[in-house]
Amino acid sequence: MTTHDAAGRRHDERWQVRVATLDELDARTAYEAWRLRQDVFVVEQECAYPDLDGRDGEPTARHVVLLDADQGGRVVATARVLDDGDVQRIGRVVCHSDVRGTGASGVLMRAALEAATGSAPRADVVLGAQSPLTGWYGRFGFVPDGPEYLEDDIPHTPMRLRR
Repeated sequence: MTTHDAAGRRHDERWQVRVATLDELDARTAYEAWRLRQDVFVVEQECAYPDLDGRDGEPTARHVVLLDADQGGRVVATARVLDDGDVQRIGRVVCHSDVRGTGASGVLMRAALEAATGSAPRADVVLGAQSPLTGWYGRFGFVPDGPEYLEDDIPHTPMRLRR
C-alpha cells in the first residue's frame, strides 16, 4: 500500500532514509541527529541523562536517520540499532514535533527494523518503549516482554519482536 502526505505526494518522495555507522555519517547529519535527540529527550521530556553513552561509535552500531525533503533535507527523525550479541536493540527513537502524525515515525521504524534484521536475521529485536507507545510498537510486531519500569520518571515497557 502506498501512502501519501497532505500535499498528495507518496511518502517515499518526501522522506530519505540513511542507515550508517558513526564513521559513515557526515558531520552535519550526526550533529543534527544528536541535536534532535537532545531537544526531545533532554529538553522537551526533561530527562537529564547521558545521551552520548559511548555506544554511538561502536563498529556495529547503526544510525537510522530520516531526512525531510520539504525541509531541505533536514534530519527530522532518528533511531539507533545496537548489536547486543543475542539480540538487536533499537533505541533513541525520536521524531521532531514538526513531523509527528505525518507517517515519518513509521518510515523510521520500518527502516530501523530492516537494519536490525538485515544484520542478524535470526536475532530477536528488543526495545524499551515509553509505555503509552506500546500499542504503536505493537503494530510492528513487538510484544511486551517484562514488567513496566521507570526511566527518568517516564514509565517504560520492555518489548520484543521474536524472530
